[in-house]
Amino acid sequence: MRLNERHLMQLAAVIDAGGVSEGAALLGLSQPAVSRSLAMLEARVGEPLFQKGKRPLQPTALGLQLAGQGRIIIAASRQASDAVQGFLRGTKGQVQVGGVPFFMDAMISRMVAEFQNIEPDVAVHQSYGNLPELSQALESEKIDLGIVPMGLLDVAPGFEFTEILPGRNIVACRMAHPLLRKPRLQTSDLTDFPWVAPLPGSPLLSDLHSILLTIGMSDLTIRYSGGSLMSVINYMAETNALAVLPHSVVFATRKEARITVLPLEIPQPNRSLGILRRAGVQRSQAADRFAAFVTKAFVELKHLIKRHENAVVWGR
Repeated sequence: MRLNERHLMQLAAVIDAGGVSEGAALLGLSQPAVSRSLAMLEARVGEPLFQKGKRPLQPTALGLQLAGQGRIIIAASRQASDAVQGFLRGTKGQVQVGGVPFFMDAMISRMVAEFQNIEPDVAVHQSYGNLPELSQALESEKIDLGIVPMGLLDVAPGFEFTEILPGRNIVACRMAHPLLRKPRLQTSDLTDFPWVAPLPGSPLLSDLHSILLTIGMSDLTIRYSGGSLMSVINYMAETNALAVLPHSVVFATRKEARITVLPLEIPQPNRSLGILRRAGVQRSQAADRFAAFVTKAFVELKHLIKRHENAVVWGR
């Protein structure tokens, strides 16, 4: 036997409100319309839903049981309405974000947590990749946005790029590195120590080659490669190895006091960290809301990073 869900909802409203008129007002319906619905439901099940002659209305055992199902339908309907409204406002749903590993681990993952403290009903799914993989993931709609370092001239047709942080690389080392004690540091001093190689496919690899050209060397001693940000920091904290890292990444780990910046100018990349998205396509409000949150967070972060650079790096 198939019952009309609307009739069950109206039965639940009448019982909960204590009368047909009250239940109709609760649902925004007329009293005659609700009375007809209850009569149709009663005829359908072939049993009375209310005890005859009782005022106020008193439901029968069957009426109570069917009203329970009606409440479930009402609750599900309200949840569906809330989900739609939340999706349209960007306060519910999910965001698929991909990004380069070091930035995601050092900075973006914390921003995800801060964002979800404000928007707890938005789920964020994170993945890793460099520009080629992230561009492909955006094309295939596997991610909503990518956090990547790139030059403005490198933005391919069909994409839009929003800069959130200017590019700035440094040479990183452990806090007690011997080079920090040198009064006059030279780029040639970098050849006296082993290096940590960037992750395969990372733009930091080309930055390392630029340093080699500046020094006038064709090769450096690579002792460690392929590690995550945490493993690179753990390794560097126990050795005299050097690494090319974005200054913002070292800044993000400053409270741990395990690695720092060598006060040495090196060739700088012509690129910025930014949010890469497909242009001219409809995006979820939750993804746009997250992108706006990240962009705003970096506005203040830029000033803090610059202050750190002036005070800690060049103010030694």
